[in-house]
Amino acid sequence: MDAYFYIILVVGLVSSLVCLAAGILKKAPNDTTILSVAAVELSLLVYLVGSIVRVAGGEQMAGEPWEFWGYLLTALLLPVGAVYWAILERTRWSNFVLAAVGVTALVMAARMNQIWY
Repeated sequence: MDAYFYIILVVGLVSSLVCLAAGILKKAPNDTTILSVAAVELSLLVYLVGSIVRVAGGEQMAGEPWEFWGYLLTALLLPVGAVYWAILERTRWSNFVLAAVGVTALVMAARMNQIWY
């Protein structure tokens, strides 16, 4: 496991817990929940830049590159879609959608790590 995975692990879990708590407390999506998902997106963008630098530096992936980049692209789109959903549907249920982003990003980062190594 590399540092990128651990960053997404921490940020994703914290974001999921914040959003889950807001949903349980029957709150609508707010700045805190949306910014926590934005932090997940930022950590994924850091992963993207780091991966580009590693590939440009000559590092090789153990798995298929198309699979790695597909996972990364999909992971990058999830927070954007969830925030869009939360802005359109300002109910407590949107917080549960936002909560799923952190966990999903974590699982996808674990898979990307497997593909890389």
